[in-house]
Amino acid sequence: MSKRFRRLSHTIYECKYHLIFCPKYRRRILKDEIREYARREIENLLRQKEGIEIIQMNVQSDHVHLVVWIPPKYSISEVMGYLKGKLAIRIFQRYEKLGKQFWGRHLWGRGLPVSARLELTSSESASMSNGKRTKKRKSRSYKETYSVRMKASQ
Repeated sequence: MSKRFRRLSHTIYECKYHLIFCPKYRRRILKDEIREYARREIENLLRQKEGIEIIQMNVQSDHVHLVVWIPPKYSISEVMGYLKGKLAIRIFQRYEKLGKQFWGRHLWGRGLPVSARLELTSSESASMSNGKRTKKRKSRSYKETYSVRMKASQ
């Protein structure tokens, strides 16, 4: 099996996601010390979830780009809810001055763009199925299926 695929007990997967999230109102708060703190905390928080690995991270002044492996046992929204929630709590605890800019303690914008991509060659597809070939069934119309069932029940 290729090194680009990973394995769980019942799945073989390649789940790489490009995630982008930004502070509310696209404010440029992720500068200097806050940028470094956010980068460290993102690494620490994602390390706590089993199987999640950061491939690339780029923290800009007004948004964060992440390319991560997320195993299929986690949903993307679950991981992002955890990450954005815990990161906001930790940033507000450490930098209390941000509480005035973001009333209600809502640091992150609501939506997030996600991009996922999988490219399989025919040889990789064959190796994933371990040489097992499935029989193609002849497709039948509803009338043909119904008439076969009627004959079998008589």
